[in-house]
Amino acid sequence: MLDSTFAPQHVNGTEYNAETAQNWPEYVNQRDNQLADDHFVTRNGKTFAGTHIIIDLWGAERLDDLELMEATLRKAVEVCGATLLHIHLHHFTPNGGISGVAVLAESHISVHTWPERGFAAFDVFMCGGARPELSIDIFNEAFSPKQTLVNELLRGEVKDD
Repeated sequence: MLDSTFAPQHVNGTEYNAETAQNWPEYVNQRDNQLADDHFVTRNGKTFAGTHIIIDLWGAERLDDLELMEATLRKAVEVCGATLLHIHLHHFTPNGGISGVAVLAESHISVHTWPERGFAAFDVFMCGGARPELSIDIFNEAFSPKQTLVNELLRGEVKDD
């Protein structure tokens, strides 16, 4: 029989491991032993966790080029002022589509491509001082879409009680 300490708990439809939830570490800046900054952003009178840019490219080219995709993600990370931790890309066959993620200290950039339709979906979510909107021009330059659609979400917006 499993110890109930480790049994998952459900709260509002979300499953939590009880042991993990009870032992969340306190995040501390190791240099000066201060609680770490949460990197929330305040802009135009709103405070939020980060900006999530959703980018759809239509009529795009070279969406099956794995080397170009990696180079483009690296350039976007740099231009946005983010910190790259890891890139993982998967190349599908037979159509050559790519799915992947650049994991950032500030969050992530994910991509899914459908070369047979000339479509690419990028999600760029960043917190702190990073500027995810700067990735739009990088993706347009690399993949030459006929149409680019962009939506912006402010994630984790702090609401006044």
